[in-house]
Amino acid sequence: MCKVCVFFATGYEEIEALTVVDVLRRAGIGTDMVSVTGEKKVVGSHKIAVETDKFFEEVDFDTVDMLVLPGGMPGTKNLEAFEPLMNKVDEFFNTGKYVAAICAAPSILGRRGILKGRKACSYPTFESHLEGANVSAEPAVADGNVITGRGMGAAIPFALTILRELKDDKTALEMKETIVYK
Repeated sequence: MCKVCVFFATGYEEIEALTVVDVLRRAGIGTDMVSVTGEKKVVGSHKIAVETDKFFEEVDFDTVDMLVLPGGMPGTKNLEAFEPLMNKVDEFFNTGKYVAAICAAPSILGRRGILKGRKACSYPTFESHLEGANVSAEPAVADGNVITGRGMGAAIPFALTILRELKDDKTALEMKETIVYK
């Protein structure tokens, strides 16, 4: 069974984070909401507080298949400032495990050299931070073990792309019909 961790830092974009959690849990994929703040309750960029499942220190990363970084400000900056998570992002990428980021968060992957030579997307004002990427205007892009999304309006395509990569096209299409997404 697949296991995914979605990371929450103060100022995360609520829809980007929770859409991924919702879609993956509906599909039966074990998905943990993980706080990097030292508090279980994390407040998003629009002042919506969410109770996470775990603290970063409680995650057994050997059992995790994918790391997901939601965007939002200052959430993206707060995720990037949490060095233990950045070390895990590098480790996952370098060992062929999935890393995914949406909105402003793909800029983190760009600055870490993860996007070089890959097709990627982000929120339009962050495209200059996708260092070495072949920048796309698609809502969501998968290129190898890296998945990126453009922003809040692309949260569902981003989540469905993650689902397709972890499972298959059929499962993603069935989910698309189930949630009545056109």
